[in-house]
Amino acid sequence: MTKADLVQLASEAIGPGITKKDCAIVVDAFLNAIKDAMAEHRNIEIRGFGTFKVRERKSRLARNPRTGDPVEVPPRAVPVFKPSKDLRALVEERPIGVLHDG
Repeated sequence: MTKADLVQLASEAIGPGITKKDCAIVVDAFLNAIKDAMAEHRNIEIRGFGTFKVRERKSRLARNPRTGDPVEVPPRAVPVFKPSKDLRALVEERPIGVLHDG
């Protein structure tokens, strides 16, 4: 699913009272709000959907696969998504072999 698909679904859900262009502005604002909050290392919790978090990875010692020499990997922040129990249950209900086309 693409951002254009999200805009299409939002405009269909709202009905004829709003244009696709206005829906695109709302979708962009929503996604930008999530990106901005995560850039500031803040968590976003959407009840019934899940939580977007920034997790700090510690520094660690790895190996260069070509030479086998130890290499220190610096600490870094990584974005993670943790689905809610409701979303997890919804995903588990659908068999793996069943795909949805748009």
